[in-house]
Amino acid sequence: MVAVVLFCSLYALCSLILLAYSIQCYVLTFLFLRKRKFRMTSQRGVMTYFNTARDENAYPRVVTQLPMYNEKSVALRVINAAAAMDYPTSRHEIQVLDDSNDETRTYVDTVIAELLKKGVRISVVRRMDRTGYKAGALQNGLKFTDAEFVAIFDADFVPKPDFLKKSMAFFIDRPRLGLVQGRWSHINRSASLVTRSQAMGIDGHFMIEQAARSWNGLFMNFNGTAGIFRRTAIESCGGWQHDTLTEDMDLSYRMQLKDWETEYVPDIDVPAEIPEDINAFKNQQFRWAKGSIQTALKIIPLLLKKRMPPFKFLQAVLHLTHYVVHPVMLFLALLNMPVLLLTHFHLSFMFFIAVIMTILIATSGPSVMYMVSQYYLGQLSWRKLFLIPGMMLIGTGLAVNNGKAVLEALLHKESPFHRTPKKGSITQTTYRPLKDITCIVELMLGIYCLTCVYLFLGSHNYIISPFLMLYASGFLFVGMLSLVHYKRPELIYFKPSFFRAKETIPV
Repeated sequence: MVAVVLFCSLYALCSLILLAYSIQCYVLTFLFLRKRKFRMTSQRGVMTYFNTARDENAYPRVVTQLPMYNEKSVALRVINAAAAMDYPTSRHEIQVLDDSNDETRTYVDTVIAELLKKGVRISVVRRMDRTGYKAGALQNGLKFTDAEFVAIFDADFVPKPDFLKKSMAFFIDRPRLGLVQGRWSHINRSASLVTRSQAMGIDGHFMIEQAARSWNGLFMNFNGTAGIFRRTAIESCGGWQHDTLTEDMDLSYRMQLKDWETEYVPDIDVPAEIPEDINAFKNQQFRWAKGSIQTALKIIPLLLKKRMPPFKFLQAVLHLTHYVVHPVMLFLALLNMPVLLLTHFHLSFMFFIAVIMTILIATSGPSVMYMVSQYYLGQLSWRKLFLIPGMMLIGTGLAVNNGKAVLEALLHKESPFHRTPKKGSITQTTYRPLKDITCIVELMLGIYCLTCVYLFLGSHNYIISPFLMLYASGFLFVGMLSLVHYKRPELIYFKPSFFRAKETIPV
């Protein structure tokens, strides 16, 4: 009897947690919609501020930092793009924060020498070691500049020429504005089903979530790239720190706890490369999941000490802990069989309807948010609906990878900052993502969930079977993709002509 109560209670708790995070998608979508028209109209007016400026002294001094480590496939692209930004040379300098130990160093030195001859203010900053990884490089770079503002781009990003002019306009006459964040767009969206699914997920985050938080006075995180900080905002809250794997989220929260403001601008988009290798994508997700929970453990105690509206506090906690859904999904999948074997119940018609509605809400929240984001990005088509199942499979299949990351964060297990390999313009590269045996665990869990489906159908508990089929399909899909790409990293998989579209790729 005790076991029955325990398993059923855990099952109900996990279901409620997933329901809460799904409802959060609806909340953020509502918050976005209610401010969208006014804020975007206002922002478009602000972005024209420097269009007629003639005096170079009217432009604030900016340093663009380009942190990189062994990025030979994309280093030249991002450096040239940064140098091509339309901003007075006397007010703009570029720092290449190069921690590389391979031929990237030669690539960087060559392109910098060429740009210096053209009058570009550019330098390379190198360190004896990688202490603090990216956070350490960014903090170290500040020692070599007195610029008032700091723009940051990862190596796989390609800023547009008007990025600085549009972004810097928001800082005029706003002394408490500490951060302007741009939106990520995608160079290689059409490469495969995996990249298309990633692109839609990223669009949902940037078009809906970031806008909803920024425009409604909630805590918003810097996304590590495609943004500009006011230098005093960085320094006032302790600078870049490397005790978490998401130094960007950590700094932006500490900054806002010091009452600095943020501005998210979806009309300022910066093209970037999405990981095409499923294992590279999993590495990236692992770092984000672990870093987010590390940041939550660090920041939530500080939130408790800060006076703020309860809704703002709740939104911050949900934001910082959103990767908790992955271990919860794992628990739910594992609990299905013991709950089935230990309990025997029959649902009344009304309770059956209630359960069905709960499941629909729990599974539809993210999909609704993604579709709304595609609509306001002008990219919604009936074909996009066919990406939703792929997104659900990948999101479910990541539960093992990200669940492991969350567990390591809770156990305070340290791990280095592993950058995500980029493809860039080099077709043959020696950069490969880290690989482990999580794909075996994913396949085993897929088989386990299929067994549960068989048992549930045999006991006439049809209501949970579709949910379990999603789990089984997700684990098997991601596990098989990971295993195949582990053995054959040169494969480009799942690129149906049905989704193929022409795209302009910056070079």
